[in-house]
Amino acid sequence: MPDPTPHPPQHTPPPASPNPDAPPVPGRIASGTAPGSGTPPSGAAPGPGTPAPRTTSVSGTPTSASGTPASGATSPSDGLSSPGGPASGVSRGVGALAAGSPSSLDTPVSDAGSGVGGVARGAGAGGRLGGLGVSPGRAAGPVMRMAGPPVLPPPRPVVDAAAEVAAVGKALAAVAADLDRRAAAASGEASEILEALAMMAGDPMLLEEAEQRAEAGADAAHALDGAFAGHREALAALGGYLAERAADLDDLRHRAVAYALDLPMPGLPDPGHPYVLAAADLSPADTAGLGPDVLALITERGGPTSHTAILARGRGLPAVVACAGVMDVPDGTVVGVDGGTGEITIGLTDEEAAAVGEGDRAERARLAASAGPGRTADGHPVKLLLNIGSAGDLRPGAEGVGLFRTEFLFLDRTGAPSFEEQVAAYAEVFEQAEEVIVRTLDAGTDKPLPFLGLPEEQNPALGVRGLRVDRLLPEVLDTQLDAIAEAARATGTQAWVMAPMVTTPAEAAGFARRARARGIAKVGAMVEVPAAALRAAALLREMDFLSIGTNDLAQYTFAADRQHPDLADLLDPGQPALLALVAMCAEAGRAAGKPVGVCGEAAGDPRLAPLLVGLGVTSLSMAPVSVPAVRTALAARTLAECADAARSALI
Repeated sequence: MPDPTPHPPQHTPPPASPNPDAPPVPGRIASGTAPGSGTPPSGAAPGPGTPAPRTTSVSGTPTSASGTPASGATSPSDGLSSPGGPASGVSRGVGALAAGSPSSLDTPVSDAGSGVGGVARGAGAGGRLGGLGVSPGRAAGPVMRMAGPPVLPPPRPVVDAAAEVAAVGKALAAVAADLDRRAAAASGEASEILEALAMMAGDPMLLEEAEQRAEAGADAAHALDGAFAGHREALAALGGYLAERAADLDDLRHRAVAYALDLPMPGLPDPGHPYVLAAADLSPADTAGLGPDVLALITERGGPTSHTAILARGRGLPAVVACAGVMDVPDGTVVGVDGGTGEITIGLTDEEAAAVGEGDRAERARLAASAGPGRTADGHPVKLLLNIGSAGDLRPGAEGVGLFRTEFLFLDRTGAPSFEEQVAAYAEVFEQAEEVIVRTLDAGTDKPLPFLGLPEEQNPALGVRGLRVDRLLPEVLDTQLDAIAEAARATGTQAWVMAPMVTTPAEAAGFARRARARGIAKVGAMVEVPAAALRAAALLREMDFLSIGTNDLAQYTFAADRQHPDLADLLDPGQPALLALVAMCAEAGRAAGKPVGVCGEAAGDPRLAPLLVGLGVTSLSMAPVSVPAVRTALAARTLAECADAARSALI
């Protein structure tokens, strides 16, 4: 389990608040990666820096051995950052760091930039598009667009009922055949699920009802829509497991209606070769379900710290969001994706696509040479931990798990996971990692958990989410704490558990009592709202450790929606106001002799990591893809240099 002995920096901590007279400086979200996905690609679990490059030829034939996720940054200089520069406080801190040791950290800063790795706005001349780079790495391949659910047009007059009956049969047969093909290509549970869906599409009763509606005068699309609606209502009325399957009929309905209307089937494309996925937007469940044939992600909407972006980073997928015009690029067009700068190059040749992969492979190989525990140049230890969503996200090269996002195990569930299911899921992680910090379910905003049945809210980011769900459904937290404690006992592990969205010392005390009553020895809190940071010392009187979630802390500090693509500069974790809150938490931890870590996007950014260590943070938790670059950045600087940079960043 995480070392309970904190490692306070051997220096005088920088001041906990920035100069109030300093003018605000426009900035950009610093590049980095964070939390893992719920469903890893099948077949491979490479360590950081090892996957094959993400390239394909124009025809879609892979030019690499596999389509496994890329990892590592791809800056041509040193890979520690993407082109551009950090923002505001970081720009000053970077200057101090650059004076101590040469690296790309002294890259000139542009105040106009924004985005996690950079930004290239809108369509440009010469076959280029741009958006917010949110997950570093480069990839090239044919683009395939993800179709949404079909819009059912008004009923049309039917002149040939027999033709509509035939069209109904063809649509259902096509859906069943497509699912059978996917099932044959899959394995294990995925194959079984696809086979079950194919059987549902081929249900003779469903076909008979749709045909009867067509014979009565409905066009094929409306006949299918009505038949699926009737079957869905019947399943939902049965309750239990069968009611859960009612949602499956929605997906089948979308596919069958789309076929009848001669539209692309909704859902993830399956062209049979590696591709770059383009979509209007992706839900966390969609992102978690991506297979190894997806080379990179591009979406028209989305923000730099949305959980879809986080999942992409955890998978090592280069990703660009807020890319206007990407859905107008024809399927099959070969594009190059730079997840650091946000640049999309359209119409690459085979040679150009291959060059993208060569550069990506070389950069990953350079970063892969780093190894060992995290520490500064003078030996100050800084634990480098992983953000994961399941056991499948675990990779070698880190020192444990700093954030186990348990909600990603159950994103698509309409029924609550049982105690036994949860015990099995947690035990699988405990058995493979000696040090694990488990975060209890963090539902709300862009991570809805259907089985909770939470009411809709006009402003969910400020509503019932995280620990606040306990106010409505205390049994959910009780069951989860019981399951974590049982999994720890079964695996001989000492569980560390923390609650999300803790706001007051009273909330912290209540959570700690319930966790310790179950034998959980180490209890902590996420610091995601300014109120918690301001009362960090009081929280640590109740808790054993703190973990700072810079994504939400930035959102609430600057009153900026973390999913809004036009507010990226306000979400910059390098702004002095946010760094000051981090410094307050670190100072509280030092005074209490308790560890304080960071598990937000900032922790995985090699530009920001040294500043955080200089502020007094004792551990950094990030996506596996970020570990090599952060380790390299810390090893190049002494603790004193990090502290000097932190002081400069707070001005």
